[in-house]
Amino acid sequence: MTAASGAGTLATGIRRVAVVGGGPAGLFAAELLRAAGCEVHVFEAKGSVGRKFLVAGKGGLNLTHSDPPALFSGRYRQRSAEVGRWLSAFDADALREWARGLGVETFVGSSGRVFPVDLKAAPLLRGWVRRLRAQGVDIHVHHRWLGWDDRGALRFATPDGETGFDADATVLALGGGSWPQLGSDGAWQDLLRDAGIEVAPLQSSNCGFDIGWSAHFAGRHAGAPLKPVVAHWRDPGGRVHALQGECVVSEHGIEGSLVYAISADLRELIARDGHALIELDLAPGRERARLQGELSRPRGKRSLSEHLRRAAGLDGARAGLLREVLGADAMHDPAAVAVASKRLPLRLVATRPLAEAISSAGGVRLEALDDGLMLRARPGVFAAGEMLDWEAPTGGYLLTACFASGCVAAEGALRWLDNIAPAGMRHADALTPPEDG
Repeated sequence: MTAASGAGTLATGIRRVAVVGGGPAGLFAAELLRAAGCEVHVFEAKGSVGRKFLVAGKGGLNLTHSDPPALFSGRYRQRSAEVGRWLSAFDADALREWARGLGVETFVGSSGRVFPVDLKAAPLLRGWVRRLRAQGVDIHVHHRWLGWDDRGALRFATPDGETGFDADATVLALGGGSWPQLGSDGAWQDLLRDAGIEVAPLQSSNCGFDIGWSAHFAGRHAGAPLKPVVAHWRDPGGRVHALQGECVVSEHGIEGSLVYAISADLRELIARDGHALIELDLAPGRERARLQGELSRPRGKRSLSEHLRRAAGLDGARAGLLREVLGADAMHDPAAVAVASKRLPLRLVATRPLAEAISSAGGVRLEALDDGLMLRARPGVFAAGEMLDWEAPTGGYLLTACFASGCVAAEGALRWLDNIAPAGMRHADALTPPEDG
């Protein structure tokens, strides 16, 4: 479907809004704008909307989290105050109620994460898109945004060539830079910078890290889980932390939920120092002295690997990690193995590429937006979702804030349209905000 060009519609009393990006933030903004009586057009670069949402939900859609509000907003680190304000407009409970309205009941898992009862993303997305279309939202696929023309109209590349679209307000919800094959490729960054909008470079978030294993270790243990283990690290401010969880040895280094949870600290340390150091406790629940005593017992005819497994539970990837860090000779020293088992130092030298990351940090700086998420340099244009400069750990926090920002952007657009639409005002005139802001 190719979008029709045309003048803005404020003169007729119908408010025409373009939403660019068919992820959760954009679709939710579109839903709210349509409910307020706007003519709403969603433009999506790919052949269908919600692709990343579907893939993220393949292993079980983690919709949100059951954390209390103060703890929930604290998950957003330096942006906790700003994102907390978005959540005051649309929080985790509101998201669960919204899902219920689509016939999707949710439950709280043992970790506090919230999932649909059937754990699936596809039924929720299908029901949502059906409802949007029934409500009158026009969805235009295969429309890649190219910026604005000299008149301020939106430009799109389509299979039939370039087309334009005039809107009375626009919500940009273009995603971050992770999983570009699903549409979030970050191509919008230069378009906004050229428009005078400050954009922080996109970086990997919730990502794995490179360590530089030997070929022997990587070939033997890549893909092996490490669970449970405890990570010890110092954040960029020098504060000491410890967190228990699960991770996975990768071909290049280490990844998994435990690593993702602390990835922001590790990324910042690498940017500052050229590396980040973590120490893994491979034997949580066992004291070092006990380990040393168990490892010091005679092993008789047993191999070293069998002795490590039977005496201390250090088998497979755990034993391989110890050998990789300590070297073969030190593996025969019970004291050295016991110390390393409780605090095995790993030197992380780089994040994995952005295309591999679960999400991205960076984006449109929140200082470039007003409280309604309107771009100060581009009145009438709002931004939402992962393209903004904030990040969140896995656990439902990212998705919840995307919905919340879509809500804030939609409400901001409605307020702006109300303020700049006196009788007879045309779209071109509406690009200048009223004197009182």
